[in-house]
Amino acid sequence: MSPEQRLQALLDGDGENEIVEFKEARRAFDFGKLGRYFSALSNEASLKGNDSAWLVFGVRDDHKVVGTHFRDNHRALQSLKKEVADKTTNRHTFTDIHDVEHPAGRVLLMEIPAAPQGIPVSWEGHYFGRDGASLGPLSLDEIERIRNQNRVCDWSAGICEGATLDDLDPEAISLARREFTTKNPRLANQINEWDDRTFLNKAKITIQGQVTRTAILLLGKQEASHFLNPATPILTWILKDRDGIEKDYEHFSCPLLVNANQAYRKIRNLKYRYIAEGSLFPEEVDQYDPFVIREPLNNAIAHQDYQLGGKITVIEFEDNRLCFSNPGSFIPGTVEKVIHSDAPESRYRNPFLAEAMVNLNMIDTIGSGIRKMFVTQKNRFFPLPEYQLDEGRVQVTITGRVLDLDYARKLAELPALSLNDIILLDRVQKRKPLSAEQIRHLKQQGLIEGRRPNLHISATVARKSGDKADYIRNRGFDDKHYRQLICEYIGQFGQAKRADIDRLLLDKLPDVLDEQQKANKIRNLLQSLKYQGLIEVEGKTWRMSKP
Repeated sequence: MSPEQRLQALLDGDGENEIVEFKEARRAFDFGKLGRYFSALSNEASLKGNDSAWLVFGVRDDHKVVGTHFRDNHRALQSLKKEVADKTTNRHTFTDIHDVEHPAGRVLLMEIPAAPQGIPVSWEGHYFGRDGASLGPLSLDEIERIRNQNRVCDWSAGICEGATLDDLDPEAISLARREFTTKNPRLANQINEWDDRTFLNKAKITIQGQVTRTAILLLGKQEASHFLNPATPILTWILKDRDGIEKDYEHFSCPLLVNANQAYRKIRNLKYRYIAEGSLFPEEVDQYDPFVIREPLNNAIAHQDYQLGGKITVIEFEDNRLCFSNPGSFIPGTVEKVIHSDAPESRYRNPFLAEAMVNLNMIDTIGSGIRKMFVTQKNRFFPLPEYQLDEGRVQVTITGRVLDLDYARKLAELPALSLNDIILLDRVQKRKPLSAEQIRHLKQQGLIEGRRPNLHISATVARKSGDKADYIRNRGFDDKHYRQLICEYIGQFGQAKRADIDRLLLDKLPDVLDEQQKANKIRNLLQSLKYQGLIEVEGKTWRMSKP
């Protein structure tokens, strides 16, 4: 198809979409914006299975050709390819730029190749995509979909050519046997009879005696880490003071089954003493529950993207925070999705490695690890884990102290609060934004006060403070009381319209109900009295039923 035919096909099409963009660009166009469109269109072409996408200058959104003078010098136009390549992933650039003379004016038809399989295209380090014709950041899920396009095999299951069982650490193999026995007690007698080759095959660490990347990563001698190049099996612990100044550090490499435990021991798990609060709080606890250290640490090992060549870091801050970070996107997409589904993920970045770590008692696949971290922190009245999912990394921050005393009191006084409500309260104490609906939900339950953005957690709870009036307003009365009020009103005045009943009851219903819920409750009360034969409706007027 000639450039002229291609242009006409685009003009005759349905208009702008994920892989077609029209711009007037009569004389100039911002170069940075052009680059963002290039990234977005290239990525979307890859996601849709198309060979290319099109950026067209000199055409309005309504398909009318208006012409463009953008880089009407041939040399300047051709230099655009290099300028774009200088700022994109792997110097990705236009397949071709066609200068088309249309009767209504000059049109530039820029053909953008789809992102290479497995490699999303970034512009100045950022990935862009499109929702319909709208430009925006490429979602983590879409980035992962592109990266997975060429993953016909699992990196962690790859065989390390030239490696033998002699490249594995005897101490690590011994520990692996103990952990595998702990995980599979019914096989204890058999495990003792297996030689190393049999054991490693059974534990799914090697494949038919061949040494895998997983085997080197978890059990390999430090000098055997070169088998994983260019991946870097490094776990770094860093201690920083309250000002963020580095005070100490240590690097840990293979075998990570052993050395992850060494990194765990570097973390100073000091005692935390609660402010005296009667019997609400325990007197003294460890700053960090062992589970909330091991879970993000082992998850980082299991789920990082080793092909990116980064490393795992564990930063310990002297202001009672731990920060775990590893390369790779968060495959589930959002933490909220993981918590609410509370189920195993359907896919893993390193399935062979993940299964081996399950067999060695390092992680589990029941999908409850993150949720358990949240519940553990909640039970200690500490802030919830905070996830930062951007720039191709997963970062988890654990706080080992009470951040907001009112938040801690709330959790102690209301142990039945749902995890969803606790997550919202945690956002309040961390000064994170909430939607109007979330704010309304928390206020209806009396959990927060103030106005956006100056929201704060309520300092008291009615049942604890003795504020019985507020408690009754939130709890309300039973339905029998409301039905009696309706009957007394109609009996005294002979009739009542719905507006009369609303004025009678609205301020008496629980404050935790929103307007729609109150309206529904009044309707249900009236219908209940009608079914009991106590009142009847004529048009829009309620009367006592005739005897």
